[in-house]
Amino acid sequence: MTNPGFAANRDNFCYRHPDRQSFVLCQRCLRTICPECQTQAAVGVICPECLAEQRRDQTPAQKKAQRRWSRGSGSVALSGDKPVVTYAIIGVTAAIYVLQLLVPGLQSLLAFYAGSLYPQLTGGPFEPWRLLTAALVHSSFWHVGLNMLALLMIGRSLEPALGRARFFALYVIGALGGSVAVALIAPNQFVVGASGAIFALFGAFVVVARHLGAEIGGILIVLGINLVIGFIPGMGISWQAHVGGLITGAVIGLIFARTRQQRQRGLQIGLLVAWTVVLILLLLVPPVLYG
Repeated sequence: MTNPGFAANRDNFCYRHPDRQSFVLCQRCLRTICPECQTQAAVGVICPECLAEQRRDQTPAQKKAQRRWSRGSGSVALSGDKPVVTYAIIGVTAAIYVLQLLVPGLQSLLAFYAGSLYPQLTGGPFEPWRLLTAALVHSSFWHVGLNMLALLMIGRSLEPALGRARFFALYVIGALGGSVAVALIAPNQFVVGASGAIFALFGAFVVVARHLGAEIGGILIVLGINLVIGFIPGMGISWQAHVGGLITGAVIGLIFARTRQQRQRGLQIGLLVAWTVVLILLLLVPPVLYG
């Protein structure tokens, strides 16, 4: 039931479909739009008129870059596709957090610390899975909630642009990159959380958006703030994982941006494998530095 005042306020209804109630605003003109009129953009959703205006205002260089990015790849998800991988990662991570509350010691079993990779130095067991499983466990409800919110916000834009397989590869390799950076810089730290993987998404997003000629000032500010927060003493945040994930994401974003042709698919996969191997080889350094 709605009162007469609510129904009389046209701001509560889509400006293109006056019979459809909505509370979502176009991020450019701030008019109310229903789901049918919403187009996902880097800064949120925009209406059809603003989308057309944005396309008209593109410079020739931006149009050329966008054509180059979208050319020749039949596996790229359409912009209207649901970010299934994003939702799946959020679901699995949330389920693992609930299990943490129910199963004592699960967090300790899955958290990352460098000593788990070097039994010859620590005398403990060899537990390489921690390089990736650390991204599934979190220290608190706020920790997992904020990480998954960030994943949802960027995944809704980035996954449809890259395609599900590329997005998943980026997330997993990004998590690996974050753990490798911790092993190199802070080998005595116990680390939990998906921050490394999420910073990899940020890094790739910046590179891909720059390749398209898009405005990235806003995302750079958000990224900078999050990086700085990691260096504040007493916050308990692993800035090493953030930096490792960011660098990994930027490298992978560059690979994606430069190998968009269908005929370059093998090269793209080869470069992803090569970067993964580089990350694994970097794990040979800590025993030399700290052994």
